[in-house]
Amino acid sequence: MSNKNLFLAFDFGAESSRAVCGAIENKKLNLKEIYRFKTGMLPMDNHFYWNIYRFYEEMLNAITLCTQKENLHPVSVAVDSWGVDFGFLAEDDTIVRIPYAYRDMQVTEAMPDFHKKIPPERIYSLTGISMLPFNSLYHIHAMKLSKDLALKTGKRLMFIPDLLNFMLSGEKKTEFTFATTSQLYNPFKADWEEELLSAVGLDRSFMNEIILPGQVMGQLKDEVCLHTGLKHANLSSVCSHDTGSAIVAVPAEGTDWAYISSGTWSLMGLELDSPLVTEKTFLYNFSNEGGAGGKFRFLKNIMGLWLLQQCQKKWAASGRDYDYPRLIGEAVKAKPFKAFIDPDFKKFFNPPDMPAEIDDFCRLSSQEEPSSEGEYVRVILESLALKYRYILDQLSEVSSKQINAIHIIGGGTQNRLLCQFTANATGKKVIAGPAEGTAAGNILMQSMANGQTGSFEEIREIVKNSFDLEYYNPEDTQKWEMAYKNFLNVLI
Repeated sequence: MSNKNLFLAFDFGAESSRAVCGAIENKKLNLKEIYRFKTGMLPMDNHFYWNIYRFYEEMLNAITLCTQKENLHPVSVAVDSWGVDFGFLAEDDTIVRIPYAYRDMQVTEAMPDFHKKIPPERIYSLTGISMLPFNSLYHIHAMKLSKDLALKTGKRLMFIPDLLNFMLSGEKKTEFTFATTSQLYNPFKADWEEELLSAVGLDRSFMNEIILPGQVMGQLKDEVCLHTGLKHANLSSVCSHDTGSAIVAVPAEGTDWAYISSGTWSLMGLELDSPLVTEKTFLYNFSNEGGAGGKFRFLKNIMGLWLLQQCQKKWAASGRDYDYPRLIGEAVKAKPFKAFIDPDFKKFFNPPDMPAEIDDFCRLSSQEEPSSEGEYVRVILESLALKYRYILDQLSEVSSKQINAIHIIGGGTQNRLLCQFTANATGKKVIAGPAEGTAAGNILMQSMANGQTGSFEEIREIVKNSFDLEYYNPEDTQKWEMAYKNFLNVLI
């Protein structure tokens, strides 16, 4: 990999994170993973946090590996992460306590309490964002209810990518796609929504300037370069919400497609030119989040492979340390359609024992419980695929779009059983790849920021040239149609 026009992406995920180098050569993107590390929430004093200082240390480790072991010297660095989470800077620019994680349980009661002040219909009309208890708006309100001292000490609200960018460069800015996830941004005004800020006790002075993806936002600090051996690099603005970066890397043509960004969460939706906010989209709880190229990601959050990750974690703790390929192999052999779960059932959000919660759900819905690891995995994957069908029907209804294909991107593309189940359940052709979608999208937007690519359309063409895709056609559609009718009976 050449050092010419080399870019380094930091892609932070809730389970694991990685640093990936990329370069565009002959209209193709070449990627090389440099470093991977566990992210993970930090449990402490009955709360869940993100250890932002360790994340910064891991970024320094990655840059050092890049320059000193790989002899690669990127001209630009950029960060993306999961949405909504934030911390505060004090007046002297120190971080006021490490940030809460979105699965922290203090958010549970904050949303209904906030709706006593401003009804959800009003919030949706201002933001176009779905009502989810972990949204930044409600987490700030939860802190206000608990009289959290961070709200008194803090002077500047900084989202997770903002904090990491600040540590690397000293810049205090918020990128558009991340701002939209907070439920504090008004897409119709293209600015922070002061009515909602005021309702949680903040004002405009707490908020950063909002910048678009695809531009240079600063340079790395001298101390970062000195520590890592990197002589000089820009800090670039990309789609800092990881789903936004992933959608950049959808190798799509036309407009007759939906996407699923598949990982810990499944984000399923459409790429639209403007927000879609109606009574029906409010009823169905769809979000309108910012995207690259002036687009909006009209989507819904689905619990995703978190369900499988937490089962695997529980089994590993009891000595049954099955890796994912083995678990998928067991699922292939398991009985089809033994039971169904609603992946978005509230008790699946962060339970201490996911298999036990699945058992409880089956008992609650008068179904037989899974009796082996393979059966649990099959129940999860079949239910996810059927939930995708449910969301697809809603997408078609509210958008009046003909949807002929589903693009799956992200780590979930490596779960071929889920990809095939998705084709079966939806009756649509599934196009899977790239698995490295988020890192690819991050790097491609860096290429735009640094003048190597000139348009969003050029970026999409590079994606199509760069990755091998897998195609899945629907199978056993009559059986899956019958299963879907049964699945609808368990939705809560």
